[in-house]
Amino acid sequence: MGPSAPLLVLILLSWSGPLQGQQHHLVEYMERRLAALEERLAQCQDQSSRHAAELRDFKNKMLPLLEVAEKEREALRTEADTISGRVDRLEREVDYLETQNPALPCVELDEKVNGGPGTKGKGRRNEKYDMVTDCGYTISQVRSMKILKRFGGPAGLWTKDPLGPTEKIYVLDGTQNDTAFVFPRLRDFTLAMAARKASRVRVPFPWVGTGQLVYGGFLYYARRPPGGPGGGGELENTLQLIKFHLANRTVVDSSVFPAERLIPPYGLTADTYIDLAADEEGIWAVYATREDDRHLCLAKLDPQTLDTEQQWDTPCPRENAEAAFVICGTLYVVYNTRPASRARIQCSFDASGTLTPEQAALSYFPRRYGAHASLRYNPRERQLYAWDDGYQIVYKLEMRKKEEEV
Repeated sequence: MGPSAPLLVLILLSWSGPLQGQQHHLVEYMERRLAALEERLAQCQDQSSRHAAELRDFKNKMLPLLEVAEKEREALRTEADTISGRVDRLEREVDYLETQNPALPCVELDEKVNGGPGTKGKGRRNEKYDMVTDCGYTISQVRSMKILKRFGGPAGLWTKDPLGPTEKIYVLDGTQNDTAFVFPRLRDFTLAMAARKASRVRVPFPWVGTGQLVYGGFLYYARRPPGGPGGGGELENTLQLIKFHLANRTVVDSSVFPAERLIPPYGLTADTYIDLAADEEGIWAVYATREDDRHLCLAKLDPQTLDTEQQWDTPCPRENAEAAFVICGTLYVVYNTRPASRARIQCSFDASGTLTPEQAALSYFPRRYGAHASLRYNPRERQLYAWDDGYQIVYKLEMRKKEEEV
């Protein structure tokens, strides 16, 4: 060893005393901390035991109450089922009574005495219509409905072409629009993302109202020309009928409807000024004028030229009317209330004079408390395509011969 070794030993010995003292204090500090942790753990264990005991007591108290609540819930469910059954039975009885005692026709007393409104007609106005087909059926009852989906806004129209492809669906959303949706088949229309399956057809002039019609590959609709109803000017009370070729997407004909001072025919559908309809006989128009602002008018149109062949003043009131359709030359007007309630056929007018008001079945629609923005009759299927607050509905019709008694 060198001369520095004894010096190193002396230095180490001089530091060993303080190091041992620091270790002793560190051990005491750790012991105190561990004791404190043990005390806290003991307190937590005591609290957990106390909470567990309280939870058991609470559970023991709640179990009987839960059993009582479950029994009351079952009793309420049984009572609700009983009430639901009674309501269903009552509604069936009401339906039966409605079929046995239909709604009274909306014909006023002075009309019966005077022979109906508009007896001062000119030319062929109010002359009996000569049927061109052997169609002799009338509605016996609106049997059932099927709600397909909800598409678009509260007002619109959906229909099929009674002379075209049987599967195609045409949808015209809104009362002022210029784009129609065409679906290849009904199944495509019912899909969640239906709009992706549709082709879009844009017309050159926006339609007005929900009175459009698809017939023989053409879209017939009313256009509000500059200065038309609500626009002011010389054409304040006129509408222009447009015949649009759906395949070629061109306007093939147009005509100003030969009626002045037009007003909405339906008191509950203020946006529609002319409602076009198709049946076994061809195309019809439902409208109203200020000359007789209380009743509806009916016109037979030539689908080729849009000329008006005949016109009639009907006894059907405008008030509370919401839609109409034509079957075998007979106009059926649907009425409702505001706010919307259960729709009903409460007035009919047979242009041929075969069906009298007393023979017509004036029935209620199946239970659906909404408002029809449009109704389109398909003579090939004998079904109604309805637009009800944005819902698309199909109504099945039960028919009978016009000569049969109700």
